[in-house]
Amino acid sequence: MSHEYRPPQARSRLTRRGRLALFLGVLLAIGAAVLVPVLWGGQGPEKPHQLVIPEGWRATQVYSAIDRTLKLPPGSAKSAVATAALALPAEAKGNPEGYLFPATYPVTSKTTPAALLAHMVRTANEKLATRAVADGGRAHGMTPYQTATMASIIEAEAESRADMGKVARVVHNRLAKSMPLQMDSTINYALNRSTVDTTLSDTRIGSPFNTYERQGLPPTPIDNPGLQAMAAAVAPTPGDWLYFVTVKPGDTRFSATYGEHRKHVAEFNKHRAAHAGPRSG
Repeated sequence: MSHEYRPPQARSRLTRRGRLALFLGVLLAIGAAVLVPVLWGGQGPEKPHQLVIPEGWRATQVYSAIDRTLKLPPGSAKSAVATAALALPAEAKGNPEGYLFPATYPVTSKTTPAALLAHMVRTANEKLATRAVADGGRAHGMTPYQTATMASIIEAEAESRADMGKVARVVHNRLAKSMPLQMDSTINYALNRSTVDTTLSDTRIGSPFNTYERQGLPPTPIDNPGLQAMAAAVAPTPGDWLYFVTVKPGDTRFSATYGEHRKHVAEFNKHRAAHAGPRSG
């Protein structure tokens, strides 16, 4: 994340790409004994195999994983969204981004994309309705959809779970001050990419997801967040931070002033120059 434009070498957001925090056995309030019949109709003794959806995956990644796992033509899961009768809020306008809850799902040859997507959405609704998340969201004047949207940014921007509360506080503090969020993760979503470098031209794109030019949250979630990110969104760590930069893995610095932030960015640039090498987006 960076909140003022810097040349590419000074960009500092390190999005967690495909972090596999597996929720093994987490099928939580439902339980595998109930889930498996829901997904494959309880017909026959077929042993289910597992579909892992990591925290922070975008809907496009989830669709592709479903198609691969169910051995269906590409685009099958995405097409199923229109007929799956997903329990989405009106704000979503039929787009399940943010509601394809990351977990480990058992699937068999009888599993359909529509049933799987519907279960993911039901699970997300259950997590957003847990007392802590729901009460916290109401305390901040946020709808569940806004909670999911903020949580998706936290999921993308926080380098670790330990940083989620602080990243959430930066988002809340900026919203309270009517400051643009200036999150590189939303630019990446608009451009359908994942990178640690954002250019000046990137920050000027004409997109509702350009949080450099538009105030407030983006119009939809930018990925599918887990429960920890949802909890952080409604219970941010106390603090006055407005900026953060991951200087190096495991070392994210949070700042209340731009002057302090610039010092941390300088350290980031120094570390990056010392460890320059091939990078992947």
